[in-house]
Amino acid sequence: MGSFNIMETTVSLVHAAMKAGEVTSRALVDSYLRRIEAYEKKGPSLHSIIAVNPKACDEADYLDRKLAETGELQGPLHGIPVMLKDNVNTFDMATTAGSVSLEGYIPNEDAFITKRLRDAGAIILAKTNLHEFAIWGETISSMLGQTVNPYDLTRTPGGSSGGTGAAIAANFGIIGIGTDTINSIRSPASACSLAGIRPTVGLVSRAGIVPYSLTQDTAGPICRTVEDCVRTLDVIAGYDCDDPETAWSVGRQPESYMPFLKQDGLQGKRVGILRSFFGKEEINEPVNNVMKGALSFFEEGGAVLIEVTDSIDSDEMIRNASVHLDDFKTHLNGYLSGLRADAPVHSVEEILASGKYHPGIEDNMLTALKLDVGTAAYNEKLIRQAEMRTKIMKIMADSELDALVYPHQQQLVCLIGEGQKQRNGVLCSATGFPSIAVPAGFALSPDAPIGVPVGLEIIGRPFSEPVLIEIAYAFEQLSKYRKPPVSTPSPSACRPIRTPGPSSKRPGLRWRRLPPTPPACRRPPRRPMSCMTWTARSPRWSTEEPVRWASSPRS
Repeated sequence: MGSFNIMETTVSLVHAAMKAGEVTSRALVDSYLRRIEAYEKKGPSLHSIIAVNPKACDEADYLDRKLAETGELQGPLHGIPVMLKDNVNTFDMATTAGSVSLEGYIPNEDAFITKRLRDAGAIILAKTNLHEFAIWGETISSMLGQTVNPYDLTRTPGGSSGGTGAAIAANFGIIGIGTDTINSIRSPASACSLAGIRPTVGLVSRAGIVPYSLTQDTAGPICRTVEDCVRTLDVIAGYDCDDPETAWSVGRQPESYMPFLKQDGLQGKRVGILRSFFGKEEINEPVNNVMKGALSFFEEGGAVLIEVTDSIDSDEMIRNASVHLDDFKTHLNGYLSGLRADAPVHSVEEILASGKYHPGIEDNMLTALKLDVGTAAYNEKLIRQAEMRTKIMKIMADSELDALVYPHQQQLVCLIGEGQKQRNGVLCSATGFPSIAVPAGFALSPDAPIGVPVGLEIIGRPFSEPVLIEIAYAFEQLSKYRKPPVSTPSPSACRPIRTPGPSSKRPGLRWRRLPPTPPACRRPPRRPMSCMTWTARSPRWSTEEPVRWASSPRS
């Protein structure tokens, strides 16, 4: 029996092990389920998972049988466990958008990207928490309460796709899927030491995804490596007749993005440092100090760094160029009105009337009810978006830039109970341009054993994902900033995974109990998590020791 450690593993490593008979899909799924059981409601109590797929083991068994019969993997993501944000439709699991108002409602069919993932051989292992209806950025919902950051249990994991971010950072799966209206892929990527791709609007279909703002919404991967993000993008990108915006991708999407994973991808690139997206106050110093070290790798990789001094105010863009709240009522009602008659709600008004939502989203929802598309104020915002698109294109043309870089957040991800400020993601969301967030290092903090993650964002022209991938991958390979959190350690760093099933030629394993995790890995937070008492379903800190297991040959 060979050994295979799932901690920090990747698609390519898993597939190599499967072909070598060292691991099966079922063993992989079992191992991730054990980690979810150990750390989701126990230990650090991440509260990142709304629901686990009850058929995941059966799906894994099927894939194992097909591999044994054919000798071939059943697609580019064969047997790979996916953490799917719970605003993405699944035909066999409820899709709640984090709201008790939609609890138990199972859509008739998968979202377009869910179908693509399943067709590629992936296993939807779990639906993850989100800021309810993706309406803000701290990942709090009436379905699950507050998701916590596995690197600092006193902080949020970013959002709105924070459940996906926390789960992938904690090694609950290999691939994560988030959605992004303002910051929501790149924010959890930045806060959880992950890579995240916000594709050009129109590259990935939104059909079957609970909308926030179809003007700005997109979906994309959140993974531990740029390579796994790219493998996922290959699967989910492409034209979908049910999302007309994807027609813009026709002829602009390469056959595969994998060839752009180049070790020397920084060589000769001209990269602009957008200085107005760096904070200038004392609270910004931890992020700025981390960014100094990260930017040095661009020059080490052969890039030319150019200072960009044009003034762009991200907070002003949120107020005057983002149409997220203006779109919310119209676009969400369009989705809800199309649900079956047995759906619990069919409009934003019915959600509010039900009272089945987290009180933290009420003000935004009431504000959204007063707004609408097509008004003079709305059209003025669209004009400002067009002006910003032209401004960014001119900045890049004048300096012959391949990309712009800046910290995704000007200050560290916020403490639980506080609101996140000074995020820069709106530049891409208001323009529709693509961007990639990558780990830039860690800032010291008393409640973060290895520091609070900081993310660097790379933005390019529309449909310039190949260039951004070259830059992000080369930076990642040089910097190697990604580290797993200590709050969710491997139960045994050397534990092999069982490989039962038709492809296994070796005896099975039996399991033995290991000593408890050292107390330092499960220290409760110093700050009271008062905001975690807002709902009846909210999490509570638990010091219950998860059961830890190791294997030995069956006697």
